[in-house]
Amino acid sequence: MSFEIRHDADRQRFHTTVEGALCVLDYSLAGGVMTIAYTGVPTEVGGRGIAAALVRASLDTAREHGWKVVPACSYAAAWMGRHVEYEDLRA
Repeated sequence: MSFEIRHDADRQRFHTTVEGALCVLDYSLAGGVMTIAYTGVPTEVGGRGIAAALVRASLDTAREHGWKVVPACSYAAAWMGRHVEYEDLRA
């Protein structure tokens, strides 16, 4: 599935809405390091790869900007562990 992921840099958030449910990835940015703090997908739309799409979008953005990443969120950490092509971003 494909999701329209939006980046709200002012709120330090990636988000999408699926069937009326807001799905988010929140992060903080300091000194060129993005810390992924939270990934949230409501259960009613879970299991569709939405969280993965949010993490991928955040990591692609980090790569574009030359940021390193701290996956403080357990989901983001596990996802990065399964996708070695993003390991170079780990702070």
